[in-house]
Amino acid sequence: MSTSSPPLTDSPAPAFSPLYQQIKTLILQRLQAGEWKPGEPIPSEFELAARFRVSQGTMRKAIDELAAENLVVRRQGKGTFVATHAEHHVQYRFLKLVPDDGDVTAEGPAVRTIIDCRRQRATADVARALNLRTGDAVLQVRRVLAYRGVPTILEDLWLPGAPFKGLTAERLEQWHGPMYALFETEFGVRMVRAEEKLRAVLPDASQAELLAVDAATPLLSVERLAHTYHDAPMELRRGLYRTDTHHYHNELG
Repeated sequence: MSTSSPPLTDSPAPAFSPLYQQIKTLILQRLQAGEWKPGEPIPSEFELAARFRVSQGTMRKAIDELAAENLVVRRQGKGTFVATHAEHHVQYRFLKLVPDDGDVTAEGPAVRTIIDCRRQRATADVARALNLRTGDAVLQVRRVLAYRGVPTILEDLWLPGAPFKGLTAERLEQWHGPMYALFETEFGVRMVRAEEKLRAVLPDASQAELLAVDAATPLLSVERLAHTYHDAPMELRRGLYRTDTHHYHNELG
């Protein structure tokens, strides 16, 4: 592995940004390029400081920010690793629906049913969200997640076609871990940040049937836009959540 580095002026970070921010941007470039893959260790702060020709204090501050943003994980006595959705404690970082009794362990993982998985042309709203052009290829996935035998979440996902070439319904059905872990391991795409919009809605006839509820049952609509490195939008997800035995839980601050 080469130890040479591009000068800091090659970084897209503003020239007036603090040095540790410029270093953070350079490390993000390496993560995005796949130099260190999810779950793998990154070099020590000492090695990185030498590589980028900065002090260990500057490097530590850059790594601190990456850790605070869940992009890397420090493990006592072992080093610093690229964060991955395959790790148990972060598998469901973006899933905020929990059972009313609070016993997530007893509930166990969701049973997933793929309803549809097909390639299509992006509509204007999907293209806008994913920073594509209207008509560009996207992959649309519809699935139902059931807990304790009860269909609880209906999700529609849109993914840009090029990064996810080869993703099929069969592959999704065969995969037993988190979907974001599949994106990491087989397509080199890691979701690092997401933003959501919530509102209460009524289902249409098809949605009500898939969730086994009456058409007059209020549902929680959650629209999520997930981003990979450098804030690139990589997934649009629209979910309908039943909240008769579950609730949306988020920690603020």
